[in-house]
Amino acid sequence: MSEHTETNHRSAHAGENEITITRVIDASRELVFTAWTQVEYLAKWWGPNEFTSTFQKFEMTPGGTWEFIMHGPDGVDYPNTNTVIEVVWPERIVLRHDLFPHFVATAVFEEMDGKTKLTYSSKFEERADVFEKVKEYALPGAEQTMNRLEDLLAHAFPRG
Repeated sequence: MSEHTETNHRSAHAGENEITITRVIDASRELVFTAWTQVEYLAKWWGPNEFTSTFQKFEMTPGGTWEFIMHGPDGVDYPNTNTVIEVVWPERIVLRHDLFPHFVATAVFEEMDGKTKLTYSSKFEERADVFEKVKEYALPGAEQTMNRLEDLLAHAFPRG
Protein backbone atom coordinates (compact mmCIF):
# COMPACT_ATOMS: atom_id res chain seq x y z
CA MET A 1 0.00 0.00 0.00
CA SER A 2 1.33 3.41 -0.94
CA GLU A 3 0.67 6.79 0.64
CA HIS A 4 1.39 10.03 -1.19
CA THR A 5 0.87 13.73 -0.52
CA GLU A 6 2.04 16.56 -2.75
CA THR A 7 1.92 20.34 -3.13
CA ASN A 8 3.75 22.68 -5.51
CA HIS A 9 7.15 22.39 -3.86
CA ARG A 10 6.88 19.43 -1.52
CA SER A 11 5.83 15.81 -1.59
CA ALA A 12 5.87 12.82 0.71
CA HIS A 13 5.56 9.22 -0.35
CA ALA A 14 5.58 5.91 1.49
CA GLY A 15 6.09 2.92 -0.78
CA GLU A 16 7.35 -0.60 -0.25
CA ASN A 17 9.73 -0.27 2.74
CA GLU A 18 10.70 3.25 1.66
CA ILE A 19 9.77 6.79 2.62
CA THR A 20 10.65 9.68 0.32
CA ILE A 21 10.26 13.37 1.15
CA THR A 22 10.91 16.04 -1.49
CA ARG A 23 11.19 19.77 -0.90
CA VAL A 24 12.11 22.74 -3.06
CA ILE A 25 13.77 25.07 -0.59
CA ASP A 26 14.33 28.77 -1.18
CA ALA A 27 18.03 28.64 -0.30
CA SER A 28 21.23 27.78 -2.14
CA ARG A 29 22.31 24.18 -2.37
CA GLU A 30 25.48 24.99 -0.42
CA LEU A 31 23.47 26.54 2.43
CA VAL A 32 21.05 23.61 2.62
CA PHE A 33 23.96 21.15 2.58
CA THR A 34 25.68 23.15 5.35
CA ALA A 35 22.52 22.94 7.48
CA TRP A 36 22.89 19.13 7.24
CA THR A 37 26.61 18.94 7.92
CA GLN A 38 27.29 21.56 10.60
CA VAL A 39 26.21 20.48 14.07
CA GLU A 40 25.26 24.02 15.17
CA TYR A 41 22.55 24.11 12.48
CA LEU A 42 21.55 20.44 12.44
CA ALA A 43 20.83 20.45 16.18
CA LYS A 44 18.26 23.24 15.67
CA TRP A 45 16.06 21.41 13.17
CA TRP A 46 16.61 17.64 13.29
CA GLY A 47 13.60 15.70 14.53
CA PRO A 48 9.82 15.99 14.51
CA ASN A 49 7.91 18.95 15.96
CA GLU A 50 8.60 19.67 19.63
CA PHE A 51 11.56 17.27 19.74
CA THR A 52 15.05 18.37 20.74
CA SER A 53 18.32 16.53 20.27
CA THR A 54 21.48 16.10 22.28
CA PHE A 55 24.42 15.20 20.06
CA GLN A 56 27.01 12.92 21.61
CA LYS A 57 29.22 12.27 18.59
CA PHE A 58 29.15 13.95 15.20
CA GLU A 59 31.61 12.93 12.51
CA MET A 60 30.06 13.81 9.14
CA THR A 61 32.73 12.02 7.11
CA PRO A 62 32.60 8.59 5.43
CA GLY A 63 32.94 5.94 8.12
CA GLY A 64 32.11 8.50 10.81
CA THR A 65 29.48 8.17 13.51
CA TRP A 66 26.57 10.44 14.37
CA GLU A 67 25.17 9.54 17.80
CA PHE A 68 22.41 11.54 19.41
CA ILE A 69 19.38 11.33 21.64
CA MET A 70 16.08 12.77 20.46
CA HIS A 71 14.04 14.04 23.40
CA GLY A 72 10.29 13.74 22.84
CA PRO A 73 7.82 16.30 24.14
CA ASP A 74 6.44 13.58 26.44
CA GLY A 75 9.84 13.16 28.14
CA VAL A 76 10.76 9.93 26.33
CA ASP A 77 14.32 9.72 24.99
CA TYR A 78 15.09 8.03 21.68
CA PRO A 79 18.76 7.05 21.19
CA ASN A 80 20.02 7.14 17.59
CA THR A 81 23.24 5.92 16.03
CA ASN A 82 24.07 6.52 12.38
CA THR A 83 27.10 5.46 10.39
CA VAL A 84 28.05 7.90 7.64
CA ILE A 85 28.40 6.01 4.36
CA GLU A 86 28.97 8.87 1.92
CA VAL A 87 29.31 12.66 1.90
CA VAL A 88 29.70 14.37 -1.48
CA TRP A 89 29.77 18.17 -1.12
CA PRO A 90 27.19 19.66 -1.88
CA GLU A 91 25.36 16.85 -3.65
CA ARG A 92 24.63 13.88 -1.42
CA ILE A 93 24.72 12.41 2.08
CA VAL A 94 24.12 8.71 2.79
CA LEU A 95 23.65 7.42 6.35
CA ARG A 96 22.90 4.01 7.84
CA HIS A 97 20.65 4.09 10.91
CA ASP A 98 22.13 1.36 13.09
CA LEU A 99 19.34 1.01 15.69
CA PHE A 100 15.70 -0.01 15.25
CA PRO A 101 14.21 0.82 12.87
CA HIS A 102 17.12 -0.04 10.56
CA PHE A 103 17.34 1.95 7.34
CA VAL A 104 19.66 3.65 4.89
CA ALA A 105 18.87 7.32 4.39
CA THR A 106 19.97 9.30 1.35
CA ALA A 107 19.72 13.07 1.02
CA VAL A 108 20.22 14.44 -2.50
CA PHE A 109 20.68 18.19 -3.03
CA GLU A 110 19.97 19.53 -6.54
CA GLU A 111 20.48 23.10 -7.75
CA MET A 112 17.29 24.70 -9.13
CA ASP A 113 17.77 28.33 -10.21
CA GLY A 114 19.12 29.49 -6.85
CA LYS A 115 16.86 27.15 -4.90
CA THR A 116 17.50 23.59 -3.79
CA LYS A 117 15.52 20.48 -4.57
CA LEU A 118 16.09 18.19 -1.59
CA THR A 119 15.08 14.55 -1.88
CA TYR A 120 15.35 12.60 1.37
CA SER A 121 14.65 8.88 1.13
CA SER A 122 14.85 6.17 3.75
CA LYS A 123 14.95 2.53 2.67
CA PHE A 124 13.95 0.36 5.64
CA GLU A 125 15.42 -3.09 6.25
CA GLU A 126 12.51 -4.23 8.43
CA ARG A 127 9.91 -6.78 7.30
CA ALA A 128 6.91 -5.36 5.46
CA ASP A 129 4.55 -5.84 8.43
CA VAL A 130 6.99 -4.05 10.74
CA PHE A 131 7.45 -1.25 8.21
CA GLU A 132 3.67 -0.75 8.09
CA LYS A 133 3.78 0.10 11.82
CA VAL A 134 7.02 2.12 11.59
CA LYS A 135 5.75 4.33 8.76
CA GLU A 136 2.82 5.49 10.95
CA TYR A 137 5.29 7.65 12.89
CA ALA A 138 8.24 7.77 10.49
CA LEU A 139 6.40 9.42 7.58
CA PRO A 140 4.89 12.33 9.55
CA GLY A 141 8.12 12.60 11.57
CA ALA A 142 10.21 12.93 8.40
CA GLU A 143 7.80 15.53 6.98
CA GLN A 144 7.92 17.55 10.20
CA THR A 145 11.72 17.33 10.25
CA MET A 146 11.99 18.70 6.71
CA ASN A 147 9.48 21.43 7.60
CA ARG A 148 11.73 22.43 10.49
CA LEU A 149 14.72 22.59 8.11
CA GLU A 150 12.77 24.89 5.77
CA ASP A 151 11.72 27.06 8.70
CA LEU A 152 15.30 27.37 9.98
CA LEU A 153 16.61 28.34 6.55
CA ALA A 154 13.80 30.87 6.00
CA HIS A 155 14.31 32.58 9.35
CA ALA A 156 18.01 32.19 10.11
CA PHE A 157 19.11 32.96 6.54
CA PRO A 158 16.34 35.04 4.96
CA ARG A 159 16.65 35.89 1.28
CA GLY A 160 17.17 39.56 0.77
